[in-house]
Amino acid sequence: MAVGYAEILRAPHAARLLTGTLVGRLPAATAHIAIVLFTRAEGGSYTLAGALAAVYGLATAVGQPLLGRAVDLYGQPRVQLPSAVVSALGMLLLAVVGTGSLPLAYTAVIVAGLFTPPLEGGLRALWPSVLGQEERVHRAYAMDAVAQEIMFTVGPLLVTLLVSVWSPAAALLVINATGVAGALSVVLSQPSRAWRSAPREAHWLGALRSPGLLALLGAFFFVGLALGSITVAGVAYADDHGREAVYGWLMAALGLGALVGGTVYGARQWSGAPESRLRAIVALLALGYLPLVLTPGVVAMTALSALAGVFLAPAIACAFIVVDRHAPRGTVTEAFSWLVTTFGVGAAVGTAVAGPAVEIGGTAWSFAVAGAGGFAALLVLTATQRVLAVAGRTEDIAGSGPDTSENDRNGAAQPGFSSGREA
Repeated sequence: MAVGYAEILRAPHAARLLTGTLVGRLPAATAHIAIVLFTRAEGGSYTLAGALAAVYGLATAVGQPLLGRAVDLYGQPRVQLPSAVVSALGMLLLAVVGTGSLPLAYTAVIVAGLFTPPLEGGLRALWPSVLGQEERVHRAYAMDAVAQEIMFTVGPLLVTLLVSVWSPAAALLVINATGVAGALSVVLSQPSRAWRSAPREAHWLGALRSPGLLALLGAFFFVGLALGSITVAGVAYADDHGREAVYGWLMAALGLGALVGGTVYGARQWSGAPESRLRAIVALLALGYLPLVLTPGVVAMTALSALAGVFLAPAIACAFIVVDRHAPRGTVTEAFSWLVTTFGVGAAVGTAVAGPAVEIGGTAWSFAVAGAGGFAALLVLTATQRVLAVAGRTEDIAGSGPDTSENDRNGAAQPGFSSGREA
């Protein structure tokens, strides 16, 4: 397993791009907890803290596809770095004005969220020009999904460390300054500077004119819903057992399962259409959520949480490949950004639905929301399998062969690598 990932990281620019992207995304990965801790330190209520964090998340969901489209039109450096700076300035405004002026506080989080740079989609647009071979690009997608799990585990710990050592305001400033540094590292790299999107058809829908992409987004809305509901259900379970630490164990187990699953998935080569593989993975993901409804003792529940997480990273990695195949020409960054947005909106809805589920039927019902979300995602993929299959074949016919992807047509050639893949 490690050998395959090491091979990718040894490719010129690969380690720098992955590290820079992860560091650049640190503000987005930690914003919710940083905003809550800052608001509470300022004397604000939990309601206000949650509202500010929710507004930030909504603004991010709106901004990602818009900025992704801008990247496709104008290139990475002209969009990624300025947006990272403006986003950091939004958090600086929040740190300076505090919550004393609510209009300014809400303006600050809206600016910070709206201008969060689409580094995630940008990295996936760069992989083909950096790695060249189809199987290496797919393995990089899996490695990307695994790295996300590490970031979303380490990031909140880093915020709490900064808060304890300095202050919540200092945490906001340090995290966002670090994010700008990460974005700067990416946009100064040769692949980012050289990358150009393929010419695109002028259309107001952009990437959303692809039926296959719409089907995938519909499915991953429900995957996000399932994951978002688990975060609330985990809190309810911890309350039932009278120990706040239990929540941390469940979330850590979920992340560990995803990390293991993503590592194993990326270690082997897969044959067949990725659309069919994605349906199978999502089916296993949905089945993994069902046992959580049993809410057994803490040890067993922690083990079930790890099992529930195993197929999450593979599902995300496989979804990257499907996006790659179905994104209309010249819209790859926007298409990846739509996946991020849809997943995030689904997670927000999941947290909103799981709360009332706890009140109505208890903790088991809130975990049932996760299972329902997983099977809804599977239902969407099953109902739209003809759309996904036909669109995939259309891309193959339109491209240079069965391994042609939108990223190939978008990526600028790197010295020593091919900008396209041979059939």
